[in-house]
Amino acid sequence: MYIPLNELPPHARLWIYQANRALTADEQAKIKPMLQRFAEEWSSHGRELQASAELLHDQFLVLANNETASSASGCSIDKSVAFVRELEQLLQVTFFDRTRLAFLKEGEVALVGMQEMKGKVAAGDIDENTLYFDTLVNNLGELQAAWPRPAGTSWLSRYF
Repeated sequence: MYIPLNELPPHARLWIYQANRALTADEQAKIKPMLQRFAEEWSSHGRELQASAELLHDQFLVLANNETASSASGCSIDKSVAFVRELEQLLQVTFFDRTRLAFLKEGEVALVGMQEMKGKVAAGDIDENTLYFDTLVNNLGELQAAWPRPAGTSWLSRYF
């Protein structure tokens, strides 16, 4: 059952997939019905999930489920990964590259390779107050409260 992301409870479980580039307006228009259809059909052992699938900041695919109503199983999570892989092929993007970090710089999403972090911090390009899109956020309440959040309040704090 599709439920708009902002109508799910704060404890709803999230999966965030970061694209390697911003999606164009045409690409977003193309996949929007696919996202809603996936959330409508997403189920776990035959039980429908109270789910949402949305694109945030033109670059982050967010899948969510109200785990109180029905938990996502391993099989349903596998279905979601297959769906994201399908989107990758359709859009010619990558959603599974965890070696690139996303920051909000001058109103735009900027990707930085993990191997570049120390140099970016040393040069002052990234500091503890630089807003970071933490894809490890796992519930809607945390996403709504602080996303993006200052890098110094995330697992990146070790760099400062």
